[in-house]
Amino acid sequence: MDTKHCAVDGWVDAIPAPGPRTGTATFDLIVRPADIDTLPDDAPDTVVTCTSGDPRITHELLNGIQPGDLLRATGTLVQPPAPGEPARLTVDALEVLDTALIPVLQEMVLDRYGDYCVIFDTDTDAVPVFTTHGTWVGLADNPDAIATLIDLHERVNGGDA
Repeated sequence: MDTKHCAVDGWVDAIPAPGPRTGTATFDLIVRPADIDTLPDDAPDTVVTCTSGDPRITHELLNGIQPGDLLRATGTLVQPPAPGEPARLTVDALEVLDTALIPVLQEMVLDRYGDYCVIFDTDTDAVPVFTTHGTWVGLADNPDAIATLIDLHERVNGGDA
């Protein structure tokens, strides 16, 4: 197996997850070539599967890294065992080069009414209502009907949200 110590810059594809062994974390980096402008528009990105067992890196991956963050991961790169499979990088140093923008919901708003959560959507008058524990309460026909739906739920369930 061909290995190489290197640094790879790429974007985090999804929220990092606990790894297969206790105390490890795993994530995928999406890497684009430096000469991306010379490649065809449909050229695929390279995916590098990364794993770390370093407690500091694992903590940062599981608590501070979000999809879209630009990272420099340094470690030992193992070439893929078969064509089309991702390369694997065992990370021993991690640097955040840029953070992803925080998404701003412009068309939906989540609001809380005591022990209840509602979702306002600009595309509809109907308002989904849940308890703060995630139990479905119902669909209010419009924002004015939320209180009636919550009152009905509390009467049926004895005041338990």
